Amino acid sequence: MKLLGLEASQNAYYYLSRYQQIAALGVELYVLNGVGSDDFWPAERYRRAGSTHIDDLIADAKAWHAEEHFDGVFTFSESAVVAVAAVATALGLPGIGVDAAVASRNKLIMRQAHERGDVAHPSFAFVTDLDAALDAATAFGYPVILKPTLGAASNFVFRIDDEEQLRERYRQAEDGIQRMSWYEMEAGGLDLGPHGLLVESFLDGHEHLIEALVWDDEVYLGSIVDRVTVEGDTFDDDVHHAPTALTAEQVADVHALVRSAVRAQGLHRSVMHAEVRFHRGKPFILEIAVRPGGGGLDYMARISAGYDPIRAVADVAAGVHPDVHHFQPTEVHTAAMCLICPGGTIESVTAPPEVTEAEQLYFLKITAQPGDIIRRPPEGNSIIGGIGALGTSLDDAMRAALDLAGKIDVRLTGTH
Repeated sequence: MKLLGLEASQNAYYYLSRYQQIAALGVELYVLNGVGSDDFWPAERYRRAGSTHIDDLIADAKAWHAEEHFDGVFTFSESAVVAVAAVATALGLPGIGVDAAVASRNKLIMRQAHERGDVAHPSFAFVTDLDAALDAATAFGYPVILKPTLGAASNFVFRIDDEEQLRERYRQAEDGIQRMSWYEMEAGGLDLGPHGLLVESFLDGHEHLIEALVWDDEVYLGSIVDRVTVEGDTFDDDVHHAPTALTAEQVADVHALVRSAVRAQGLHRSVMHAEVRFHRGKPFILEIAVRPGGGGLDYMARISAGYDPIRAVADVAAGVHPDVHHFQPTEVHTAAMCLICPGGTIESVTAPPEVTEAEQLYFLKITAQPGDIIRRPPEGNSIIGGIGALGTSLDDAMRAALDLAGKIDVRLTGTH
């Protein structure tokens, strides 16, 4: 199998370990970045277009495809799913199509698709000024959620409890999304839909992250992870646990919900990351992205449910039916969290041997490099990496993850 990985703008080295996982499956992996670093991938299988415009990416991909005859093209980046759909179409390779990619990237277009498909979702309003945001919040009732249409990783996503807070957060978000990296990393020349802000009604229950797959309209829930963060007014998405605490009946309800949202978004063959939140006892869809979840969710899926999202990415990209089954938890307890530090410029991040060699450790990924700027809410939502630990129970796994995370030394210069 010969695959082409693609990003319009390289997201530092964040996806390097996932590319290495693809190569470890025996895939001949080539990487095309619009712009990126010199040393990202072995030189004989790495090219840069020198431009982030979709026409240039397609031209370079076509030229390389004529030489190498790729079986498929894929991305791990939320900011590249539309570009990859366009490149796959241009090369005649398997893909979801640009319309479905846009409906799975732009949260407004996604919400409109859910509304048309009668999928349970929060009430929403696209707002172009503060007065419209205030009107929507009054109509929905506080608390509400403020979020960007083209965001990712919870950047500029806020819970708003009253009018005063909305006035403050709206100004921060309106300014912040114009320089948000997830938007700036998109390919140029694509119609991504409205770039702005949504106000949504608040869902008051527990939240779950799902690695899923659709193949010819059959939807598989590969893994279900519970989000166990104590929430504030920002969403760091920092602590997760599996196996899920959902009952069999709740899992069936979630499966039905995801299936209806998949159809609404026009997806037929795709790897997916779905986020679901309960409200008054029933599941509501938050989003379905057409790439695997970030951090260590792929490790959690393999350990807690016997599902490999990375292998599924390779298979789907090449048009091969993945070896997948419906949700079957293994009952192995895992806990994972984002590694978060105050805002500033990274001087160093050091994980000592007592962390890296710990028996309970199953995942450690340090993504921050010296010189990287860490931005925390309301300026952004940067993290320095992720960590995961095994345990005999939820509490045991959580204690191990917290203990190991606390031993990682992070040094900063300046503040942001």
